[in-house]
Parts: sequence; structure tokens; C-alpha cells
Amino acid sequence: MYRFKTDQKTFDIAGVKVGGQPGERPTVLVGSMFYSRHKIVTDEKKGIFDTDAAEALIRRQAELGEITGNPALIDIISSSSEAVIRYIDFVAGMTDRPFLIDSASPGVKIAAIEYAKETGLEKRIIYNSVSAETKEDEFAALMKNGIEAGILLTYTKDLMRSRSREEMVEILAPKMEDAGVTKILVDTFVMDVPCLTPSNKATIEIKSHTGLPCGTAAHNAISTWKGLKKMLGKEGVKAADLTASLMPVFAGADFVLYGPVGACEYIFPAVFTVNTSYRYAARMKETIEV
Repeated sequence: MYRFKTDQKTFDIAGVKVGGQPGERPTVLVGSMFYSRHKIVTDEKKGIFDTDAAEALIRRQAELGEITGNPALIDIISSSSEAVIRYIDFVAGMTDRPFLIDSASPGVKIAAIEYAKETGLEKRIIYNSVSAETKEDEFAALMKNGIEAGILLTYTKDLMRSRSREEMVEILAPKMEDAGVTKILVDTFVMDVPCLTPSNKATIEIKSHTGLPCGTAAHNAISTWKGLKKMLGKEGVKAADLTASLMPVFAGADFVLYGPVGACEYIFPAVFTVNTSYRYAARMKETIEV
């Protein structure tokens, strides 16, 4: 287990603390909802969904979070401004925790944070995410709407080099701070299985050099692996998904975006196991300084 010589930054986002030394606090776990082809959604444009099913998913994730101590957050994914407002209303009404706003469309994310500001929810928003592709209108909207927390996505074409991810932090962190986003969570970016190792190496390096909280959506490594289900079957995919999501935790990650919220059933117990071991290791000083 790693112990970082650099002071580690810890951010309090609407009562949830993220960051610190491995073993210091439980890993924050983020499950996605309302994503494309999510079975509970019947109309992605209008944001029509099965509220009973959605409520059950959020309550089960929260229940596991209470049992394990791992903060349980929701990543709201939407493709339309109309839908994202409905999703925000629902999730904000179900939990008092912060939640992530996520979309491939900058316009949808801007509409979401404008609505959050109007309804007094801006302090509970984690903007997902700022990247090299983020335009000035997004930075302006973040500033105007008082968004303090956001994910810095270290997307780079140089996928297999951890240093390129750290370079993105050096470029984007000052821009985020200038826009008022002072609670920066670094996503060390995973696209496929080969990315897992440089992503985890980047977690160690970025935490070591900057102290910023790090994590990633390691689930992407499995969701993009074509033919895996045919090769290994449904249970094989589940095992691979679990392994991918645990790898950042072994590297000292502070948060994990683990994919569809329904996976909480096996993600929470697994991460809890690692966290418990690391907590005792920290007490016994069985660590490697980096």
C-alpha cells in the first residue's frame, strides 16, 4: 500500500469528503443512471423513466454505502436538456448527497448547471467533466453558476503514457481554478484494457506530485472489449469488470466511477474489502512511501 510524501488534498463536497492517503477514508463509489439504453428509461429525449425502478437502484446503492461506509454517488447521464432536468429533480429528491452531471453534449451540461443554480443545487453538483476539448463557454458557465466541484478528465491521444495524463492536469487545473472550480477530482482516463496500467500509474504519480484526489471509470475497459462475453460468458464479463474497477483502488484512487449503478451489488463489497485491508495497513505503517 502506498503512502504519499506530498500532503494530500481532501475536498468536502456537500458533506462528502474525497481525497487523502490510502486507508484514510473509504473510496467514493459512483454509479451511472439514465445512460443510453438504460432499461429503466423509456424516452431518452424527454427523460421518461420507471421511477419505481430508479428509486430501487438508488436506495440499494445507498444501503450498501451505509453498510460499507463507502459514499454512494450517482452519475446522471443525459442526452437532452429536457431530460437532464427531470433526472436532477428525481435524484436530488432521493438523496442529499452530491451528484455528477454527465453528457456528451456541452449544451446539456450547461443547461444542467444553470438549472442547478436556479434551484439552489449548485453546491451539490460535480461537473463531469472538463477535458482538453472543453470550450470557453463551458468555463464561463461554470463560473457564472458557482460550480465548485468538477472532474478533470485527462483524456489524451497518447493513451499508453502516464506522463501525458499528468501533463493534462498541468494544463487544465489552472483553467478550472480560474473558472471557480476549486475542488478538482482527476480522472486518469481509461478507454480499454491496455489503458488500465498507465491510468493507475498516473494515479500514483499525480497524487504524489500534486496531492489531488484521483480516480477513473475503469469500467470502460470492459464495456469496450468486444467479444469478451462470447469468449468468457456473462459471469466472465462480471469478473473482468470487477477486476478492472478494483485496480484503481489498489493504486490508491479516491473515487471509482464503476459504471451502471446495478453493479453496486458486487462493487461495494469488493472495494470495502480492499479499503478494510488498507485501513489496517495504514495503522500498522505497512506502507511504501512514494
